[in-house]
Amino acid sequence: MNVLIYLIPASLLLGGFGLVMFLWTLRSNQYDDPEGDANRILSDRWDDRPPED
Repeated sequence: MNVLIYLIPASLLLGGFGLVMFLWTLRSNQYDDPEGDANRILSDRWDDRPPED
């Protein structure tokens, strides 16, 4: 039971860190263009194959 003294604060710190990082991604506008990402994955513009002549 003494291990809970360490585990509870550690889990609160990790959860708080995750929340802060999620809020940071929201404020840095990383979720602004979901439609562009969906269209970009279907494009052949950045294909790994060499261009065909």
